[in-house]
Amino acid sequence: MQMNDEVSNRLSSSLEDLNARIVRLAIGLGISLDDRASVEKLMQQSQVPHVEHERRAPRSVGESRFSGPSGDRRVAHQREELRGLLVLRYQMETDSLKDNGLDATRQILANAEEHLVRRGFKPGADGLGLDEFLNAP
Repeated sequence: MQMNDEVSNRLSSSLEDLNARIVRLAIGLGISLDDRASVEKLMQQSQVPHVEHERRAPRSVGESRFSGPSGDRRVAHQREELRGLLVLRYQMETDSLKDNGLDATRQILANAEEHLVRRGFKPGADGLGLDEFLNAP
């Protein structure tokens, strides 16, 4: 099935933005996305527990009403966001393969990575080995 240029550009742009956020989170968390073991370890971690009741207490007069999240909690939420974005990206790529075929998907992914490099990210920083992904069994 052939894609028109507008759909292709929109999907490429969406993947580029998604990959940029993925890379920023991974850099901030110190996770190497080009290391399969690191990604598998990230994906195997348990989810952040849900907070049923707000536990933040008001500060003293004149200060912000609530304290910010703890560093550990913020990192846990960033890890959870990274995990979710990786799943979303893989789903978008899989759907593109089904809907648009290998050649169109390969071009879309290559365009998204090329734009990331132009924005200053190193090639492959998003952890997506195009050859590995597109040649997987």
